[in-house]
Amino acid sequence: MSMIKGIKGVKDLLPEETPRWRLIEEIARRWAGRYGFHEIRIPIFEVTTLFARSIGASTDIVEKEMYTFQDRDGTSLTLRPEGTAGTVRAYIEHNRASIPVPQKYFYFGPMFRHERPQAGRLRQFHQFGVESLGMADPQADVEVIALLWRILSNLDLPGLTLEINNLGYIADRDTYRPHLVSYLMQYESDLCANCRHRIETNPLRVLDCKVPECRTITGTAPRLSDSLSETARSYFTRVLSGLDLVKIPYSLNHRLVRGLDYYNLTTFEVTAINLGAQNAVGAGGRYDGLVETLGGPPTPAVGFAIGLERMSMLLPTDVVKKATDDVTIYVAGFGAYGAVTGLTALEELRLAGLQAVSDFRSVTLKAHLRQADRLGCRFTLIIGDDEVVKGSGILRDMETKVQHDVSLSIIGIQIPSLLTGS
Repeated sequence: MSMIKGIKGVKDLLPEETPRWRLIEEIARRWAGRYGFHEIRIPIFEVTTLFARSIGASTDIVEKEMYTFQDRDGTSLTLRPEGTAGTVRAYIEHNRASIPVPQKYFYFGPMFRHERPQAGRLRQFHQFGVESLGMADPQADVEVIALLWRILSNLDLPGLTLEINNLGYIADRDTYRPHLVSYLMQYESDLCANCRHRIETNPLRVLDCKVPECRTITGTAPRLSDSLSETARSYFTRVLSGLDLVKIPYSLNHRLVRGLDYYNLTTFEVTAINLGAQNAVGAGGRYDGLVETLGGPPTPAVGFAIGLERMSMLLPTDVVKKATDDVTIYVAGFGAYGAVTGLTALEELRLAGLQAVSDFRSVTLKAHLRQADRLGCRFTLIIGDDEVVKGSGILRDMETKVQHDVSLSIIGIQIPSLLTGS
């Protein structure tokens, strides 16, 4: 029979990789808690209309990238391509707007987009996201950006840069759009196919294009900042002074846009440097129009999402090693009596809060020591028939080769105190 393989663009996370992910999740969870965010768990699929209405029918995601299928009753369902829409749907459906305190959520989980698989881009990818709903104050933007910055800094990601821009209000963009379109039309034939399509559907996204020719053309395009209202300018000034206050460095990037109408005012992105290239690891912004678009009450909101695959690739190995360097004890129980006592010793050590392992296929001390080495165990507890008769095992430090006799009747007490030196 032929072997069944995984789907292209969908990865297995093997045990060698999961410590990196767990570290990212633990740090993100810890910081989110410090900032008063609470975990929400939303479904992996929703009705297609939710994403078509929230993300926008003319976006690449809805036009080309969603995994959409018919339910048995004919309803069109879609695997979630991002987490904000589902979170907002839950906020509206459970009437969270009626709760008099700010609603601040975070989530982890897989997202799905039918993209052409390439480095750092997968069809099933994972995000950590936060959504802060209910506060129309620049300090809410500062809080969310600070949370993102603290998580990434705590993970020691290399060369972090926070870029930020002011998208203004819908009316500001309506004023700006004709100026941008008439400028782009002069160079239409020199733009990439994607950007030529975007002139019609989503002209602001042309500013964000990474194709060198398009970047050259948009370098001298009219700037959105010249069309902003005084209210939008003053709001953004207060966001920047808040970031200065909490000492978070940023640089202004007028190209940074979100092509969807529900975004307004603050938009931001954090990049890290890997092998000389810049990688966006997290991005977000204020989206005051979305809750209303999805049928809820007018609700100010701001949030961000982080790509876990991208972060895992950038995470320095020594950071992971430092965080996961727990001591593991290998129990080498061999012989008719030693094997039985070894099994109870394993459980006693685990109940005492230690990591303890063995390979039950090994029947000699030599075989056990070989497996202890392969498993990278710092200590081996040796229990043969002779040790059982004496009532004491041997705890060997596999690095220094120093050995201690330990009483088999109190190993759950004696070994932890030996390891801590108490």
